[in-house]
Amino acid sequence: SRPRRALESAERCSSRGDLAPEPCSMSSKDDYFSATVNATALDSKGNVRHVLSKDDGRYGQDSPRADARGVVIAPAPIHGVVDRQGCDPHTRFIVPPKTIHWVALLQRGNCTFKEKILKAAAFNASAVIIYNNSSKEDTVTMAHEGTGDTVAVMIAESYGKEILSLLEKNLTVLVTIVVGARGPPKSITRGSLVFVSISFIVLMIISSAWLIFYFIQKIRYTNARDRSQRRLGDAAKKAIGKLTTRTVKKGDKETDPDFNHCAVCIEGYQLNDVVRILPCKHVFHKICVDPWLNEHCTCPMCKLNILKALGIMPNLPCVDNVAFDMDRMGRSQTASQRSALADLSTENSISLEPLRHSGTSQIPSDGELTPRTGEINIAVTKEWFIIASFGLLSALTLCYMIIKAITSLSYTE
Repeated sequence: SRPRRALESAERCSSRGDLAPEPCSMSSKDDYFSATVNATALDSKGNVRHVLSKDDGRYGQDSPRADARGVVIAPAPIHGVVDRQGCDPHTRFIVPPKTIHWVALLQRGNCTFKEKILKAAAFNASAVIIYNNSSKEDTVTMAHEGTGDTVAVMIAESYGKEILSLLEKNLTVLVTIVVGARGPPKSITRGSLVFVSISFIVLMIISSAWLIFYFIQKIRYTNARDRSQRRLGDAAKKAIGKLTTRTVKKGDKETDPDFNHCAVCIEGYQLNDVVRILPCKHVFHKICVDPWLNEHCTCPMCKLNILKALGIMPNLPCVDNVAFDMDRMGRSQTASQRSALADLSTENSISLEPLRHSGTSQIPSDGELTPRTGEINIAVTKEWFIIASFGLLSALTLCYMIIKAITSLSYTE
């Protein structure tokens, strides 16, 4: 089973260390502390010759997470043979007199990490740096239980050989080990920060441009529609001025009970009522049909285009699908007509069939209502408010991402 294989792997790490095929750590891949190893090479006169620094080191699993410093010392030759791994039982370190802090430099391989660290600790090493034995492998989190308070860090093979080459030139190498961040170092790089910022800015620009283009087109369409409606209204007023009006008198055919009622208010004609006669010979109350003609410029019953019939702007189409403004008509009617219409509607004494046959409805549906200028201005204000809110939200999000990334980057460095 998987737990048993993991246990066997841990036992191999404890017994053979770096010889085991699996990384010698029982923790997860990201569960480690990085280490920054700074090396300074001095000549015999104390002059600085080289300065090296790498931040891809890794603390051992059982190592104290603490800073360390000292002179770097590699294993001394044994019978003319240099044991870089420090696995020989006769391995020794030649520590200069009066040296308090020193750091052992060993290569991975041949024995366990624990054996290497204990060998250096026997000579009072402050820390142990173990460099990898393969340039193709990353550093691992070493398992070395039972090594006490000795700081143990693994570095890459190339960096370890750089330090070793300085020692072979008889230079004194001083090293400092500094605790880094937990997990992989430099989780947020400058390159990724720039990429995320540019991508977000481009996306915000494209989205904003699309929104602005959409609303500009919508506003242009609304303005064009308003201009068309104003032209239509002016033409309708001109046409209404040319229509015939007269006052109903006794004996006129409109007073006949069998004569059709006004198709707009559904009321009969009374004496002294002012009526308007359209070119199609249909008769309506003047106060009822004038607002309708202002909005539609067509007969409420037969849909005759009065502009074309009177020769006024015959190429201007009428807005037949625009609903009648009931509020405007209601304000122009008298109180007695409104109360009579309510009574008739309650008693169902007048049929609405003539209006249904003529294809005209007096009560507009929601889909047929045309917004007034004030409503259009409110809609435009809401649209610009949406654009401003989107831009502000995008800017705040971008600032938050940049600040968080810079903070994380500064913390890692």
